[in-house]
Amino acid sequence: MPSLEGQIALVTGSSSGIGSAVAKCIAEAGAKLIVNYSRSSKGADAVVEEIKAKGGEAIALQADVSQEDQVQAMFAKIYEAYGTIDILVNNAGLQRDFNLVDMSLADWNKVIGVNLTGQFLCSREAVKEFLRRGVVPERSVAAGKIICMSSVHEVIPWAGHCNYAASKGGVSLLMKSMAQELAPQKIRINSIAPGAIQTPINKEAWETPEALESLLTLIPYKRIGVPEDIGKAAVWLASDDSDYVQGTTIFVDGGMTLYPGFESGG
Repeated sequence: MPSLEGQIALVTGSSSGIGSAVAKCIAEAGAKLIVNYSRSSKGADAVVEEIKAKGGEAIALQADVSQEDQVQAMFAKIYEAYGTIDILVNNAGLQRDFNLVDMSLADWNKVIGVNLTGQFLCSREAVKEFLRRGVVPERSVAAGKIICMSSVHEVIPWAGHCNYAASKGGVSLLMKSMAQELAPQKIRINSIAPGAIQTPINKEAWETPEALESLLTLIPYKRIGVPEDIGKAAVWLASDDSDYVQGTTIFVDGGMTLYPGFESGG
């Protein structure tokens, strides 16, 4: 695993699921972690304790990433605790699924607010610090690294999930536009787009043999992903091993974006 020794990393929405795996993998690589949560601290505290039990360092901080004042307060606490930040993983996200005609404006705004606006707000605060501090060679050859958590649904339409798909399509061009703007300042920005990942939030899609068999028809590699698949990709993108990677989305999806319906020739 590449080394992130001596660096400070914030993973938003990291009290469970993919976010917790990303936080633990980054901590295992040597970084000090800020485990962000939106409401209950129980899951975040458990992640912090697991990191500490393995010899790492971590704290839990609350913030709803869709709220500007809460994001700014969280970054102020990060700087109070650690002085700076090196890595931001914009992982916080949610779904509120309805057919288009049944979707309320509140359901639309909530998903866009967390999944897209939240990534903008956290990225803006992190970039301010990256620009202020610049490159610290003993930490990294980059001034800072941002990883935006996207989804295969930044390119695959998803009926019944217009708000979610729109948010992830927005993440794609937010990431690329930030990457283009900030590359001259040695700030690296990329995305990870997970496919089907085995987490409690989607257990209906994999918990029975029948459900899993149906799901695997969408995955050419014929296995469901696990959160650590995303965590390992995040460590690489946050490390100097990927220093020439900029403005790219890495699809970690077992081939879900390869149009599996055409496996047999169409």
